[in-house]
Amino acid sequence: MIRFHSKLTNRYMKISSSAFLLAIVICIAHSSKSQSGLSENQQFAGIGNLKLENGETILDCQVGYRTFGKLNANRSNAILFSTWFGGTTNDLEQSVPAKMIDTTHYFLILVDALGDGFSSSPSNSSQQPRLSFPTFSIRDMVESQYQLLTKILHLNHLKAIAGISMGGMQSFQWAVDHPEFADKVIPIVGSPQLSSNDLLLWSGELRSLESDTAYHGGNYTGLPPIPSVMVMHKLAVSTPEYISNTVNRSEFAEWFQKTLVPFGFDWNNWHRQLEAMIAHDIARSENGSLAEAAKKIKAKMLIVVASQDHMVNPIPATKLAHILHAQLLILSGNCGHLSPGCDLDLLAKTIRQFLEHDLLKTTNKKP
Repeated sequence: MIRFHSKLTNRYMKISSSAFLLAIVICIAHSSKSQSGLSENQQFAGIGNLKLENGETILDCQVGYRTFGKLNANRSNAILFSTWFGGTTNDLEQSVPAKMIDTTHYFLILVDALGDGFSSSPSNSSQQPRLSFPTFSIRDMVESQYQLLTKILHLNHLKAIAGISMGGMQSFQWAVDHPEFADKVIPIVGSPQLSSNDLLLWSGELRSLESDTAYHGGNYTGLPPIPSVMVMHKLAVSTPEYISNTVNRSEFAEWFQKTLVPFGFDWNNWHRQLEAMIAHDIARSENGSLAEAAKKIKAKMLIVVASQDHMVNPIPATKLAHILHAQLLILSGNCGHLSPGCDLDLLAKTIRQFLEHDLLKTTNKKP
C-alpha cells in the first residue's frame, strides 16, 4: 500500500536511499505520475483481453513494467517485484534496484499492478473508463503478470517473486496460484489474508471515499480533496510513537494541512485497488484455512512482517510462516508499516542472504 510519482520524486531527490524508501512507503496508496513524463525504462505489454475471476473482462489489457540487469545464459536469475497499493514501477525504481535486489547478479522485473495508472486502470482505459472499469482481484493482478512473463518475456520460471504491502499480497497469491513458478517468494509487510482489523481500515476507507460528495460516484473532475480518507490512511501507515516523535506540536498545523492534500493517485484507481485488497484471501477456496492453503505452496519463503504494523496486521503472515516453517523476519521498530524503509539495511541484508543461500550452500559443500 504505497505510492507516489514524479512530483513527489522531485521532493525526495536529496533524501538518502533508506529515507527515500521510507518516504515511498509513507505514500502507501498515494500519488500518481501522469504518463506524459515516462522514463525511458518504462515499458508496456499488451496481453489482449484479460478474463477476470469474477467473469468480467478487462479489454485490451496493458501491463506496465521495467527491467534491470541481464538475464543469464540459462535464464535462471530473473526476479519479479510487484507494486504496492497506489505504487508504480517508478516508485520501485527508486527503492529496489541495487538497494534491495543486486542487479549485477539478477535480472529484475518491476511490474505495475492493475489499477495503478500505468497498467490498465479506471484512469487510463478508453473503453472502460472510471467505475465502468471491472472490479479485479489480487489474483487477477497475478494472472496479468503471469501472462506478461510467459507470453511477452518468454519466462517460464523465476528465481524469486517479491513485493511490499499489496505487493506482498500478490507474492502470497503467486505462491498459491503458481507454486512451481518461482524458487523463492518474499512477501514484505503483506498478508496472505486480511485480518478483521485490516478489513476495518480498508472497508472504512472505501466507505468514506464512496460517501464523500467530492467523489461524486466516481464522476469527479480533477483530483478533489477527500480529507477523511487521507487522515484515516495517515493514522494507520505508521504508529502513534512515530508520529509523536517526528512531528513537532508547533509544526502540526502545517503538517496536517499537507496530510489533507491528495497525493495524485486517481480516486477510482484507489477504489478498485481497495476492493482487490478487501477481497484478498489465499485460502478462500479452503474456507479460510491457511493450513490448507499452505499445502499448495512449494517455493521457499522469506516472510517479512512489522510487529507494530497498523496497516497490514502481521498475525496472518506470521501464522503462515509458522505453518510452513518458513524464514520469518520481524521488524520490531516503531515505524509500523513504514518499517521496510526504516530498517532497509537489515531487510536488504536478509534478502541477499536468502537469495544466495542455495548458492552458498553449494559453494561451501564439502567434497
